[in-house]
Amino acid sequence: MVKFRSLFTSFAIGALVAMAGAGPASADTATASGTAGCGSAPGLASGSHTISSGGQNRSYLLRIPANYDTTHPYRLFVGLHWRGGTADDVDSGGTDGYNWSYYGLRRLADNAGNGTIFVAPQGNGNGWANPGGQDVAFGDDLLKQLEAALCVDPSQVFAGGFSYGGAMSYALACARPTVFRAVAVYSGANLSGCNGGTQPVAYIGLHGIGDTVLPIASGRSLRDQFVRTNGCTAQNPPEPSSGSRTHVVTAYSGCRTGYPVVWAAFDGGHDPGPRDGCTCSGWQTWTSGEVWKFLTQFGSSTPPSGAPVQAGVNYTLVAEHSGKALDISGVSTAAGALLQQWTATGGPNQQFDFLDSGDGYYRVRARHSGLVLQVAGSATGADVSQQADTGAAAQQWRVTDLGSGVVGLVNRLSGLTMDVWGASAADGARVSQWTATGGANQRFRLQRA
Repeated sequence: MVKFRSLFTSFAIGALVAMAGAGPASADTATASGTAGCGSAPGLASGSHTISSGGQNRSYLLRIPANYDTTHPYRLFVGLHWRGGTADDVDSGGTDGYNWSYYGLRRLADNAGNGTIFVAPQGNGNGWANPGGQDVAFGDDLLKQLEAALCVDPSQVFAGGFSYGGAMSYALACARPTVFRAVAVYSGANLSGCNGGTQPVAYIGLHGIGDTVLPIASGRSLRDQFVRTNGCTAQNPPEPSSGSRTHVVTAYSGCRTGYPVVWAAFDGGHDPGPRDGCTCSGWQTWTSGEVWKFLTQFGSSTPPSGAPVQAGVNYTLVAEHSGKALDISGVSTAAGALLQQWTATGGPNQQFDFLDSGDGYYRVRARHSGLVLQVAGSATGADVSQQADTGAAAQQWRVTDLGSGVVGLVNRLSGLTMDVWGASAADGARVSQWTATGGANQRFRLQRA
């Protein structure tokens, strides 16, 4: 194992706080049955790769499972390094080698015979300052490349990291809640920002009560963000006493179905690999097993919705930013008529019902025409129109529960979110698909017609 504690000084922490930043949101994933890379020869091999993101050349290390099957959608884990660490430290496992690769998760995945793709991105300056959302955007570009080249299960995308890597994992959970199914934050703090944090993400936090680099109060704060967002019952979970050299794991109660929060406190310092009964650390730690158990509880399926739409019910969808209804332009019954927003009239061209595709996706049918909403391809900014129902992926939408009767609509073909163009409040503003931002122009209130 890399000697983590030697990497941190009080000067470094001051620098971390100074560099912390938040940024704009942006991405979602494709279908729960597998991404575009399924069924084709892999477009990427294990090893080192570079990618252009935000005008910079960024790098990452990739580990594809042995005996990779092009028809099998794989779990994907993004392992994030600490301040002063590197992608190679995460991938190689440092002095503990294979046993500690990806915080010990790679070994457990192999032992379980449970194929997992592992990727370790490299932070600028060996950190994750995320200025202007730069590192979140890097994550977007990285996932886009991986999903195009490999067979990824988009309902099984996870992130985890230690210290600064934990901070970045938290930032990804805040900014990309429909991309990351769960995150694991080892000894983290809010150093990389939290642009969002309003949608649920399964969350496990691990922190030492004696951490003098990032005190445990910082980890509790991150945890409590998702205790609230996930609707869990607030509590002060038990933590071990100083000198006990033990750990205590608490699963919160009352959380929304499918969005648990787990807190693991241990008697120790700034360390991702503490061991009970001593002041030592290493790959024999209990943390790997706890995190692996947490991540692998989630099946290959669309994350649950707390308020699914009902079949046979007509709804009006009202954009939160404008208070205006989604509307088929000109009350047209023709295929190709565009979706727009308009002042609510209660007319049938502003009423839609949801046809269940049987796997967590729906076709959204206009009442007046009997046609369904479809995106014009997978590009960001592509328009939404009504078309004859063929059941194509471009016509299928995941209904994401955002609470209080508000939903988001994520297209199966593209993984992009339905969006009122430019957050315009004007009648006639076009409706397209865009990367997820969590903005009010991507949030629609369901009202029974």
